[in-house]
Amino acid sequence: MHDDLLLEVEDLRKHFPIRHGLLRRVVGQVRAVDGVSFTLRRRETLGIVGESGCGKTTVGRCLLRLIEPTQGHVWLHTDAGPVDLTTLSASQLKRLRPRMQMVFQDPQSSLNPRMTVGDILAEPLVVNRVCRGRRALQERVCALLEAVGLRASDARRYPHAFSGGQRQRIGIARALALHPDLVVADEPVSALDVSVQAQILNLLTDLRAKFGLAYIFIAHDLGVVAHISDRVAVMYLGKIVEIGATHTLFATPRHPYTEALLSAVPVADPYVQRARQRIRLGGDVPSPASPPSGCRFHPRCRYARPICAQEEPVLRAVGPDHSVACHLADELALQGMQGSEPAACEESAP
Repeated sequence: MHDDLLLEVEDLRKHFPIRHGLLRRVVGQVRAVDGVSFTLRRRETLGIVGESGCGKTTVGRCLLRLIEPTQGHVWLHTDAGPVDLTTLSASQLKRLRPRMQMVFQDPQSSLNPRMTVGDILAEPLVVNRVCRGRRALQERVCALLEAVGLRASDARRYPHAFSGGQRQRIGIARALALHPDLVVADEPVSALDVSVQAQILNLLTDLRAKFGLAYIFIAHDLGVVAHISDRVAVMYLGKIVEIGATHTLFATPRHPYTEALLSAVPVADPYVQRARQRIRLGGDVPSPASPPSGCRFHPRCRYARPICAQEEPVLRAVGPDHSVACHLADELALQGMQGSEPAACEESAP
């Protein structure tokens, strides 16, 4: 199994200081990510889902060290063995950057409006000295554009001349420029029209098969995650509360928070949709600056018992490749999505 591993994340934490007063003294910590652990295999897609503010994007940025983690380890498995990215110097990390890339949520703000598409795609190739000679550089840029469904002639245009879906294709092409092993996709379709989302999801699936990529796919839409992910990790208030194979987690959730998220996913069959019970969570998400004692979900959980407020549950295995952090996981019979598939948009002509 270790030969197939690409990434191991152990006890990853990111705490942002709260400063107050004239001297800006630290008076507290916002625990955006608070003890996240998981593994990622080669050519696998791991979806990370949860409410806004649960720490999904912070996890993705910490993995690539776009922001520095407070604590924890991120092991990237290379031909020379596993490397802990959290301990590398800037020069050491730079040599591994080509293997890890990111697709950002907003394709408009992530592309430089003063550069042509050709220059945007050529920049990482020039900085990392991948292509020698102008002709080789142009050929590589054209190949990247064609790989994501655009034309070679688009290299001369500027980002504002493209639609949102086309700009996201350019962002994906830029991430592929250096032949990465890992791509962190931070809500890559949430800013797009529904009619375009399926095109981008299918493109990502095709590129994974073609280039042997592994994805960490961050999203808040479980219908989208079900379409592309092999496994799903559910986050709540900085922690993973459940992780497992997509079909298992959707059919037989073991955490009440996962059950509530799945109850809000629309399904294609209207009869099934009417028969399903929509679970509405009471109250607001607690502040990550002062999380509740015990299980962080217990103030909003309809199954909560006294132990849930007293002891914090650990993430434990409850089946093959299925783990959950819940004291009552062995007792509860939770509502899944058996007998129906999440509604997905039809791919429309570009």
